[in-house]
Amino acid sequence: MSTELEELVSFLHSDQPAVRQIALDNLVGFSTGASAVIFKCNNYKAIEDLKVLAKDKSKVIVQQSTTILANLCDDVTMRKLIVKDTEFLQYLSWKICDLANASADIMCILLSNLAKEDNITELFSFVKKEDDGIPLNIEVFKSNKVMDCLMDCFVKGYDRKLNRYATYDYLAYFFADISRFKIGREYFIEQQEYDGVIPISKLLVFTEKYDAKTRREGVAYTIKNSLFDSEKHENLLTNEEINLLPYILLPIASAKDSEIDEEDMFNLPDELQLLPADKERDPIPEIICVHLESILLLCTTKAGREYLRSKSVYPLVRELHKNIGNDDIGELSHRIVNMLMRGEPENQVIEEIVAKSAEDGEIAEIEEEEEEEESDDDDDAIVEVL
Repeated sequence: MSTELEELVSFLHSDQPAVRQIALDNLVGFSTGASAVIFKCNNYKAIEDLKVLAKDKSKVIVQQSTTILANLCDDVTMRKLIVKDTEFLQYLSWKICDLANASADIMCILLSNLAKEDNITELFSFVKKEDDGIPLNIEVFKSNKVMDCLMDCFVKGYDRKLNRYATYDYLAYFFADISRFKIGREYFIEQQEYDGVIPISKLLVFTEKYDAKTRREGVAYTIKNSLFDSEKHENLLTNEEINLLPYILLPIASAKDSEIDEEDMFNLPDELQLLPADKERDPIPEIICVHLESILLLCTTKAGREYLRSKSVYPLVRELHKNIGNDDIGELSHRIVNMLMRGEPENQVIEEIVAKSAEDGEIAEIEEEEEEEESDDDDDAIVEVL
């Protein structure tokens, strides 16, 4: 590490705003890859400085410091140092809900990167305080819990009508990661007091938003992770207020699936009958695979398998397998067909078979190919901001 870079990092806590700005201007480019080691000097003092600067009044300073923090999450030690600061985590999550915040999207990226750590579950206890200095629009947000408000940002803000600076797309990855934890899964599948709605039902519509890959992918993983508690499957499948199955099946269906016979077509969920001529599958095979893994998880219980059979899931998956030449899709389709078409075994623990088929029963973590790199010390994928 060069002495010049060490000195530059030390300027982050200078008393002179102009000096801090110059330091940030030059350090953003060193916050990814091997060069990020410069932020470890002086016992990670830079992390504390960057958290302070992320609360600055200057839009540029906030965006640059938050970008560096988001990139530094690729290092496990630095990520833990950031997320264990409960006060900063509270500030970050509530600041995303400030509808005048011009840095909301980069903060969403930072929050999603921090969600790789167990400490992120503390967020479920965050309640709005009157003296925190962050305004909350009570006409938009009807809850004083930050998780509810983040959900509202994601659902209501996708078209920039809430905040002209933000789409909140990266909250999808945040939702996917917190749904790895039991408290997260329970949040998504249980009715919330503030609006009487089951949160996952708000996310389902985004499974077919084909112009927003980040949203679709994050929501697909959130759905999958929410299915890892098999005792909840029957309610998720039969509760009309959720209406889960159609939104798992629509991304894998195409109007060109012409060989589904009339009886099977009649048994499909209403949303999949008589698809418009321009209906296409999700254009990204990896996202289709996530939905197939969700179907595989729904095969965990006998009741789930019987429900899927009654809804003609097998013919739909058969058409997908026949028309898409992708090895991963083919393998998952074959597993689903095996589970649905063979008889119910008398002396076999079917749950163990399905758990093995669905990634050995492990909760899913998003692997971002184009925008993320894997750390040598950690398999979790981090969004890097260039």
